[in-house]
Amino acid sequence: MRPSIRGIYAPIVTPFKAQQVDLDALGSNLIRYRDTPLAGVVILGSNGEAVMLDDDESDAVLVAARRAWPTERTLIAGTGRESTAATIAATRRAADAGADIAMVRTPSFFKARITSDCFIRHYEEVADHSPLPILLYNVTMFTGVSLPVEAAVRLAKHERIIGLKDSGSDLALLGEFINRPAAPFVVLAGSAPTLYPALAIGAAGAVLAVAGIVPDVCVRIQELVNAGRHDEAREWQRRLTPLAQAVGTRYGIPGLKVALTIAGYTGGEARLPLLPAPPEAEATIRAALDALHVHA
Repeated sequence: MRPSIRGIYAPIVTPFKAQQVDLDALGSNLIRYRDTPLAGVVILGSNGEAVMLDDDESDAVLVAARRAWPTERTLIAGTGRESTAATIAATRRAADAGADIAMVRTPSFFKARITSDCFIRHYEEVADHSPLPILLYNVTMFTGVSLPVEAAVRLAKHERIIGLKDSGSDLALLGEFINRPAAPFVVLAGSAPTLYPALAIGAAGAVLAVAGIVPDVCVRIQELVNAGRHDEAREWQRRLTPLAQAVGTRYGIPGLKVALTIAGYTGGEARLPLLPAPPEAEATIRAALDALHVHA
């Protein structure tokens, strides 16, 4: 039986203190998220600075996250690596740590040689050897590659590949990912500024950085779309977009950590070589949170 991955998920940041992983802060954040309407959390995603962690750190983060996050609520683990063998190994370790689903980003370092056939072989091998269901992860803004729709259609036929998260804002591409593969394959959006239209064209939910700051707002937008109350959903989208842009393209992960701290979570440091957000970021983010009536 395939697990349900409908709903809104927060990609949890990895707090750092003196450049070391702060597992206590991670656990405290997750305990607070228990009281939100999130469908689940994503650990070791892009916003979790997964590429900045070594394997021992990644494993420790997953163990701590599973300890703090209720077993009846979904925990998705980012397990993508550049090689197929390393991805399989990371996915097996995530299963041992108690993850429910593995989210596997596209390999990209040798992007000139990574063809559609490469993607298909990579993901089929991972799924064949995975004890966990696989969520494909297309994040072109960071990798510089995009999973072809035809590859997604082929991969959707694998019994352990349950869906795809696409972090772009190209709604035409998102629509193809939604409409071309056969059910029960589902698609999660990953761009908060286009959350409303993504849900309106059939996305099953979303994995959003802002869902870690304002989970109630993100869940509310999906509930309004599901209820056919599109005018209200669009209004909430209008109010959400400035925050989404501030912690996305404008200030990135350092800005996201500022926003989390303002909202009462522990953002912690970003890990070098990422630098702290510039001084003006706090005022910009506070204004965006005030517009949503969010305070610590």
